[in-house]
Amino acid sequence: MRLKTSLLKEPKHKELVSCVGWTTADELYSCGDDHQILKWNLLTSETTQVMKLPDDAYPIDLHWLPRSVGGKKQHQTESFVLTSSDGKFHFISKVGRVEKSVEAHSGAVLAGRWNSEGTALATVGEDGQVKIWSKSGMLRSTLAQQGAPVYSVAWGPDSEKVLYTSGKQLIIKALQPNVKVLQWKAHDGLVLKTDWNSVNELILSAGEDCKYKVWDSYGHLLYSSQPHEYPITSVAWSGDGELFAVGSFHTLRLCDKTGWSYALEKPNTGSIFNIAWSVDGTQLAGACGNGHVIFAHVVEQRWEWKNFEITLIKRRTMQVHNVINDAVDLLEFRDRVIKASLNYGHLVVSTSLQCYVFSTNNWNTPLIFDLKEGTVTLILQAERHFLLVDGGGLYLYSYEGRLISSPKFPGMRTDILNAQTVSLSNDTLAVKDKADEKVIYIFDAISGKPLGDGKSLTHKTEIVEIALDQKGLTNERKIAFIDKNRDLYITSVKRFGKEQKIVKIGTMVQTLAWNDTSNLLCGIQDTRFTVWYYPNTVYVDKDLLAKTLYEKDASDFSKNPQIVHFVGNQITIRRADGSLIHINISPYPVILHEYVSSSKWEDAVRLCRFVKATATDEDQTMWACLAAMAVANKDMATAEIAYASIGEIDKVQYINSIKDLPSKESRMAHMLLFSGNAQEAETLLLQTGLIYQAIQVNINLYNWDRALELAVKHKTHVDTVLAYRQKFLEDFGKKETNKRFLQYAEGLEVDWNKIKAKIEMEIAKERERAAASATEDWKLSAFWILRLHVGYEPGG
Repeated sequence: MRLKTSLLKEPKHKELVSCVGWTTADELYSCGDDHQILKWNLLTSETTQVMKLPDDAYPIDLHWLPRSVGGKKQHQTESFVLTSSDGKFHFISKVGRVEKSVEAHSGAVLAGRWNSEGTALATVGEDGQVKIWSKSGMLRSTLAQQGAPVYSVAWGPDSEKVLYTSGKQLIIKALQPNVKVLQWKAHDGLVLKTDWNSVNELILSAGEDCKYKVWDSYGHLLYSSQPHEYPITSVAWSGDGELFAVGSFHTLRLCDKTGWSYALEKPNTGSIFNIAWSVDGTQLAGACGNGHVIFAHVVEQRWEWKNFEITLIKRRTMQVHNVINDAVDLLEFRDRVIKASLNYGHLVVSTSLQCYVFSTNNWNTPLIFDLKEGTVTLILQAERHFLLVDGGGLYLYSYEGRLISSPKFPGMRTDILNAQTVSLSNDTLAVKDKADEKVIYIFDAISGKPLGDGKSLTHKTEIVEIALDQKGLTNERKIAFIDKNRDLYITSVKRFGKEQKIVKIGTMVQTLAWNDTSNLLCGIQDTRFTVWYYPNTVYVDKDLLAKTLYEKDASDFSKNPQIVHFVGNQITIRRADGSLIHINISPYPVILHEYVSSSKWEDAVRLCRFVKATATDEDQTMWACLAAMAVANKDMATAEIAYASIGEIDKVQYINSIKDLPSKESRMAHMLLFSGNAQEAETLLLQTGLIYQAIQVNINLYNWDRALELAVKHKTHVDTVLAYRQKFLEDFGKKETNKRFLQYAEGLEVDWNKIKAKIEMEIAKERERAAASATEDWKLSAFWILRLHVGYEPGG
């Protein structure tokens, strides 16, 4: 990726340009020390003067009123705020009419910024004050009074906090009183510029110490550049938070959100005092010290998937390179390309007006449809469909271009969503709520309605990143997420009534990704790269989880690496310096998943034996995965083989005891118990009328109160519970202190012979019932066979 810059031969401004701002993707306004406000039309290459400011007013900062006001998207912004050296800020209309001028600071007003809704304005000045104003220019509050000039200000993502500079420090202050102020030393020289992105919530700062830095919203340093030759005079985030630009003397740099540099340009500009990104994020403009306005387009973006490499070579042209046969195709578009995504055999491209869907099998005939709303900010793909996100909403389309659904939730703000806060699978869409970051909304992808009982998924701490698994049945769909403490959790998304367990499976996790063809999960935990070959193990046999992992030292990945994608058995990781690392994992777990999803248990066992025969280190891992998969799918014969192969003898014995149980219901309940689902096992037994067995399950788990409660409620086996309780206490040399047990034990003689006879009778009853059920099943199947093959009719 790089910047393609353009400068006019002669500058339009006679003196330095102090600020620039876009109205649309093709129209820009600039202000300079020559007191002119100029309008630049990029389609016609015309520049016109909008107005001339008074000779005593030098413009310093310009910010257009945001395009979406109160949730309603405006196609054009109609006015901007201009701060000036005379201590005033001015509301100026698009045609150059001064709507209002407000005396704001003593000394120059050094910066003015609207919040994202356009309902409040923050200004800072040479007098060291930070002030908040209403949309109409009425003073709401003086937020801070510093002893030195404040050079830059930015709103927090939720418009509840303001970030501003103070000498070498950065300060975050909430609008509400009695909230702790966050303050830290950011640079060794004056901090000249700062910016705070609402999508990724990261902070940029530029200093006189010739460095630019990236911070999180808690003031933790994520990246610090090497010192440049000259002070950094401007920094600015692109709208989607994926890129930022840095300006200095004769220097323009394009960087990734993690800090590393894509491209460095050395244009003849003097110092670049201000940078503004266009609405669609495809280009930027810079206000130059020598009177020029520099324009730069982002080109040579690249997308890779399997054997295809796609490059945006011009604003309206993509090049497709098939690395297997070296074939090259050119894709031409009517308008400039804004976003693209390549995955699952399809390339989805959004331009300013249309969406193109290409199949990797045929690049000549794309499917094209018009876009409803404005600029697309995010494209996510699943195997069967893709999601477009723009300022108007979420739109799910099939690869044939049919609109499938458009999910909505209360207080939805789509302009601040990114790939970490939205996830898509074939049947499910998950969106993290920005208003309450502990909440994830989960939708049925096809209907667009909330999934399950309609309740959102709520965690105990703020969630940072979410990801849905891509394969398997809808009712087994899992979501993995990282919270603020960097703990990794997994849970099911199908929720009816009872609360699904949210289980922790990793700590200090920086980044995660699901595999595209099987439900393998990978992540970087502290200094270890980890692959969870079967994350569902936590719901089946938690003790096995550690045996189903692949781990590798990740200390050479550098600080804050990011997983780019996990395709097949290859994982691509981007290091902090921008370089890519490719890691190949064993192909066997993916094959094992395929066998199990097709119920080919014999093939799965054969595969594990083959891996063992090849004397690799992973045979134990494969057997552990197979054991968990077999238990999850209730295949106890395979589970027995797998557990025996990893030396889990106690579990083999328990599985054998399950096989000997008389009824199907009992076997099912004990398999649930094996997986740790005692409550579900009890419910199943009670529903099928096996009261004694439900009581015995609680006795075996030493859940005495519940065992007695069931016995009393169903008026059976009270003496059995008391007898086992008495034996338990005697074994430990204890006396009964529980009032309920003392109450029911009064006048009751424990007769073990009588109790054993009752238990044997219960087991015999269960056997008879199982035999009768089997006979009924046999008769029914015989009836249908006769009916199908002979045309037999009852009474015929």
